[in-house]
Amino acid sequence: MTTTTAEAPTMNQTWQTLCTKADLVPHSGVAAWIETADGPAQVALFYLPDPNTPEKTVPGSNTPQTGHLPELYAVDHRDPFSGANVIARGIVGDVQGAPVVASPLYKQHFRLTDGQCLEDETVRLRTWPLRLDGDEVQILV
Repeated sequence: MTTTTAEAPTMNQTWQTLCTKADLVPHSGVAAWIETADGPAQVALFYLPDPNTPEKTVPGSNTPQTGHLPELYAVDHRDPFSGANVIARGIVGDVQGAPVVASPLYKQHFRLTDGQCLEDETVRLRTWPLRLDGDEVQILV
């Protein structure tokens, strides 16, 4: 089993629009297809707004955002233990305050912030930076 992580942004990377914020399901995942320099990839997008935090504007941005920052996460959709593209269908929660998704097949937990598997430190999902540009959800590839 091989694992990889996203590399630091380079001059060749660009922001691609994936969907609108309205296309996302709060506290759940959706799958998307992206084109990368290494070829196509499936990503799982998670939108985790905090209902107790009012809408606010992030310093240096004109984009109002709700919830904690970041509220958007993108990780590999492929489960490294089963080989199936199912991570977006996983159960979202938190472990020790960190947002996680549990694979729907074998129930391993992956941190959404860095893709690290909590049950096996040798396994990590790739992650990608996301941003909101108005209502568009964009990914850095």
